[in-house]
Amino acid sequence: MAATDLNTVRQTIEARLATELASSPAISVVFNNQPFNSTTQDTFVQCITSFGTGGYLTQGGSANSTNSVVGLVLLNIFTDEGIGAGTNYVIGKRLRDLYNNLTVSNVIFDSPIGPEVLASSPEGKFQTQIRITFEIYEDL
Repeated sequence: MAATDLNTVRQTIEARLATELASSPAISVVFNNQPFNSTTQDTFVQCITSFGTGGYLTQGGSANSTNSVVGLVLLNIFTDEGIGAGTNYVIGKRLRDLYNNLTVSNVIFDSPIGPEVLASSPEGKFQTQIRITFEIYEDL
């Protein structure tokens, strides 16, 4: 077997988010390394997926072994400043429900942290953040 295609994992995570945010009410979503003008949107979600530590689960070498790969999904929720935190928390609930202790296409999601209020936001925006760790097992 080959190592896990990390783009496939990323696409699994992002597709789930994009599908949810395309429905009522629709919310713009921006992913890593995509152009986006936040001044034209009242409400939007930024998704950053990154991969971190890995570990050997078996001692089979480059064949007949299993590795663990751990990653993080960072979801930043932005709404207009001055209207309170309620809208962010409603969006946060939708996002938490997408990943909370679920396994989707062999991506195992942990319980989300947040939404936490962040002090540094783009001008005119109120920001909360959700962090979700995940794990995948790759069979070599």
